[in-house]
Amino acid sequence: MDKTTFDSMLEKYADVTVKVGLNLRAGQRLLVHADLASAPFVRKVAEAAYKSGARLVDVDWGDEAVSRIRMERSDANNLAEIPDYILSRFEDYFSHGDAQLAIFSSNPDLMDGIDPERISISRKAGMEKLGKPLSKYENARNWCIVATAAPDWAKKVFPNGSVEVAQEKLWEAIFKACRIDTADPVAEWKQHTARLEKYKDYLDTKHYAALHYLAPGTDLTIGLPDAHQWGGAQETFNNGITNTVNVPTEEVFTAAHMHKVDGVVKATYPLNLGGVLIDDFSVTFKDGRAVNVSAKKGEADLRKLIESDENAARLGEVALVPNSSPISQSGILFYNTLFDENASCHIALGRAIRTSIKGGAEMTDEEFMAHDANFSLIHTDFMIGSGEINIDGLTADGAREPVMRNGEWTFTP
Repeated sequence: MDKTTFDSMLEKYADVTVKVGLNLRAGQRLLVHADLASAPFVRKVAEAAYKSGARLVDVDWGDEAVSRIRMERSDANNLAEIPDYILSRFEDYFSHGDAQLAIFSSNPDLMDGIDPERISISRKAGMEKLGKPLSKYENARNWCIVATAAPDWAKKVFPNGSVEVAQEKLWEAIFKACRIDTADPVAEWKQHTARLEKYKDYLDTKHYAALHYLAPGTDLTIGLPDAHQWGGAQETFNNGITNTVNVPTEEVFTAAHMHKVDGVVKATYPLNLGGVLIDDFSVTFKDGRAVNVSAKKGEADLRKLIESDENAARLGEVALVPNSSPISQSGILFYNTLFDENASCHIALGRAIRTSIKGGAEMTDEEFMAHDANFSLIHTDFMIGSGEINIDGLTADGAREPVMRNGEWTFTP
């Protein structure tokens, strides 16, 4: 597309990010996390945010090349170093109910070849020094995740041809997946979220005790907590703001019972874990805990992940996405969880979403787990859906009802 068209699309994307993704309120401050490659889009977001009455747009810049250099060159004893001011910055925004935007554009192969132990040291430090103290603010602020077509990511998705051609193709795919290519993207998003709400509400009325998944390489039963409730499309936070936390989104989700997950599940998409690609992998669960993992690529990294903390090997989330999702139908493997999870049913290792339990947003960690919802410092989604997956809902009295057949809903709410 020509520069004028691209600039117009980028403005629409920023508008959706601020009005739909964040639902930014006048007077709020906005903390943005972005890589340097995302600078043109960040500037559009800043313009849209200030038009919406933002008091301050504060950008936390990162650089993937520097992150890679640190992993390669730093003494291992220093990989856990995180300055205190980083925690203070987060706490300042979160404690005041301000907004947070993360812009993903990561190279799926960024950490290829790095010793998994070194990556684990850095990840654990982040969870201990930031994740743990910030967990109490999980529902304090309206947040959103979007993505931009950075060069390395674009070349991974579209390896043939020049970087420029790959980026243009990836931008077009992002705009389409996020409904930016429509006449009125904000209005289109309102209609889309309303449709997702109907599926969420239907599943709430069914209140299944468990879900059973059957597909090639998968035979898995996931229990659901008694107090579970389905979410999707939008979340409401303690600052009173309702917004769409993932752009794009095609899922409805709830919490897994942390002690009632049994069987084996095979991933249907690769997992980009912070620049490490985990591919062709399976996980076996017993009594809620992952007891075995296997992967053709990244197995050691996957094992390190489930050792991150006491409950990292348990499931926190189950999410349903039909195979007819426009992201799935695009045929594009994005190597980016934000997009790939919206092409496929998925589950998440680690922490359950607070709002997946009735009253969960007001509970302590101990109260949350007493309702059989997992608390962990990680939350890692991986994709298990396809056009071959069948899912049944199991009722409390043992009845079985079809929820999905061949990857598609069996009902129209």
